[in-house]
Parts: sequence; C-alpha cells; structure tokens
Amino acid sequence: MAGGRGERFWPKSRKNLPKQFLSLTDDGRTMIQLTVDRIKPLVDIKDVYVATNKNYMALVQEQLPGIPKENIICEPIGRNTAPCIGLGAAHIQKKDGDALMIVLPSDHLIKNNEAFVQTLKGALEAAQKGQNLVTIGIKPNYPETGYGYIKYNSQKKDGAAYEVDRFVEKPNLEKAKEYLAEGSYLWNSGMFIWKASTILSNIKEFLPQIFEGLTKIQGSIGSADYNKTLESVFPELQSESIDFGVMEKAKNIFILPGDFGWDDVGSWLAVGRIKSPDQTNSIVNGNVVTVNCSDNIIQGSNKLIAAVGLKNLVIVDTDDAILICNKENSGEIKKVLEKLRADKREEYL
Repeated sequence: MAGGRGERFWPKSRKNLPKQFLSLTDDGRTMIQLTVDRIKPLVDIKDVYVATNKNYMALVQEQLPGIPKENIICEPIGRNTAPCIGLGAAHIQKKDGDALMIVLPSDHLIKNNEAFVQTLKGALEAAQKGQNLVTIGIKPNYPETGYGYIKYNSQKKDGAAYEVDRFVEKPNLEKAKEYLAEGSYLWNSGMFIWKASTILSNIKEFLPQIFEGLTKIQGSIGSADYNKTLESVFPELQSESIDFGVMEKAKNIFILPGDFGWDDVGSWLAVGRIKSPDQTNSIVNGNVVTVNCSDNIIQGSNKLIAAVGLKNLVIVDTDDAILICNKENSGEIKKVLEKLRADKREEYL
C-alpha cells in the first residue's frame, strides 16, 4: 500500500514526493524499495503488487523497475484501506486464483529482515488453513498512545499464531501502561496475511457496497474498459478502514507477535529511533553547525543551519520551506498543512 501522503513528514514529504518514496536511512534506499527488498526471499518481484495513487505511477516505475506495469494498481482517489486492499485482492484473484496475499504498508522500517521473514512464514502457514485472517502485532516496549492495540489469547495457539480476542482503539497513557504490564496486547502494525478469497468473502459480508463495486471492477480487469470502470466505480466506494470495516467484526482472526525492530515512521521523531545520535543526543544531517545544543533532530540541506543553545527541537530545511517545532508538537504538523490549504498556498503542499 503506497498511496499515502506522509503529511507528518512535511516539508520533506510532499504531495508530489511523499514519504514512501524518500530515503530516511543511510543506505540510500527509499522506504518502498526497502519494503520490496525485505520480502524477496518469499515473493518473486513479478508477484509484487503496488496499490498507489494514480499520480505516483511514474515514481513507482522509477523506483521499482522490476515490477510489471499491470501490477501497479492506481486508485483514482483515496478510499482508505478496505477498498485499497479489496482492489488488490480482486486483481490477485483474477490473475492467480486463490493465492495467498501479504498486505504491507510501504512506509515502515524494519531492522531485522531475517526475523521478519520468519514471522511472515508462520503467518502464511496460518493463513493457508481454512478462512483465517492473520495479522502481525508488534511487541510493545513502551506505553504508546498513538497506536491501536490487539489483545490475543495466549492459551489458544495454532502453530505460531494466537487467536485474537479483540482490537482496541488508541488508548490514553494510563490504559497503555496497563496493556504493557498485562503482556497480551500487541501494537496493531497494519500488516495482514490471508487468501484473496478469504478477505473478499469478509468484505462481501461486512462491507457489501464495497464488494459490489469491487466485483464490477474485477470483471473489467484485463479489458479495454478497465480504466473507465475503475474511474467511475472506485470513487463511489465507501471510505472505510480494513480494521473497523472487517477485522473488528470478523471471526477466525489470528495474530503472530513480531519482534524484528519495527517502526512505522509516523513522524520526525522516528528519525531519532532509526539513526544513531551524536554525543549531544541529537540527530544532525546536512550543512549544520551547533553550539551548546542537545536532544535535537536537525535535517539540513545546502544552506548552512547554525543552531545555538537549542534543545528538544525538530528543524527541517528544504529549498522552499523550513520546519521548526518542539518534539512534543511534532504530531501537529498536519495542522500546518491544513492552514496552508485554507490559505490556498498549494505550492507548499
């Protein structure tokens, strides 16, 4: 899934070059390239599908030249994860029958690829059985309030997978601490494994309007009418997340605990988790000079940034915009974009 705008990574992430097409690691690989790289032991490049916005078609082709053009599924408009995943399942089912699907966001980072692949292998085994819907949860190491949680039953295990008791919305700090102490709650990673037929049958049951539209689109795949059908039907689909629309209501849900150095790279604070800090506990890149500074994230470019006596800030410089904010307020960057839209300053989006 590579259609998002990555707005909390503004001003680096823009509508014409969103987060998933940026490199945030020292190896120069972009996030979507790393996502494809790490599944190569399990999935041939010809069987990788990318669901993205139609405006990003050229970016996907440029960064992932091995993927067949017909495997780049271009949504005319964003309709959240349920229609996105359903459209992917419709394409896969049309081409490969009842193939197993691995659904991955394109903008996550994972440090231990080998452990990740082993976890996926266990998930594929669980998804192969019956009509199981399988997800991967991340073992929490601190009481995060920005993620949804999934409670699993440690007494009910099938292979490497546990039965899911329930999905839980983002908690307050007190609840998050309780979940961490209790030990049977995992962060919701947004990664899923299932048969194409399994997820489509669940969409049919719980999201019939979406299923009806997907059926129309699937019937046109491979024909001259496909783009016309997609353009007319997809924008009319209900905008719904796969979590709320299906996973919170379905049966036969299983989860595998994942412990492979996962980060969803949700804001600039993630840079502090991805990269090693200097002696002042700061992450500094680019043309930057600091004096008596500590605990900062400073991303420079060509022009010199001179910082004196600063602490706990995020500073990001691009050709046409500079972001300066407290780390505690980094989640509010979207509000800047809201103001820019309201003021019709589209050139900065």
